[in-house]
Amino acid sequence: MATVSQALGETLLGIDHVGLAVPDLDAAITRWSQTFGLEVSHREINESQGIEEAMLDLADGSRIQLLAPLNSDSTIAKFLDRNGEGIQQLAFRVTDINAAMAAVLSAGMRLIYPESRIGTAGSAINFVHPKDTGGVLVELVQLP
Repeated sequence: MATVSQALGETLLGIDHVGLAVPDLDAAITRWSQTFGLEVSHREINESQGIEEAMLDLADGSRIQLLAPLNSDSTIAKFLDRNGEGIQQLAFRVTDINAAMAAVLSAGMRLIYPESRIGTAGSAINFVHPKDTGGVLVELVQLP
């Protein structure tokens, strides 16, 4: 069985973002802006995932994603109930989401979705099951 790094090869570019679950998006934006001088580069509501999110860019091209629940049934609301505010995911930027998904599967790991979905700002995304990554939810992101 190939390792993910062997199978992913050149499609893995680096860290795209770290997702943080927060109960109040505006309060979190204020905290990260005042503490680190980060500004919101993108904000949207994703009804299908039950979240409102904001992206804050860093100089190296990586980002912080703040994720707040829209309702008590969203994955982020459940995460907050279980774990409280904090890191919810680590996202890797890939050149080809389909190749990255195939690599994960060929390494014997599971994906959350059978096919990629549309994520932030029209990106193609999928997630590696956290039970296969030591409890870390890993997101694969291909920018539009």
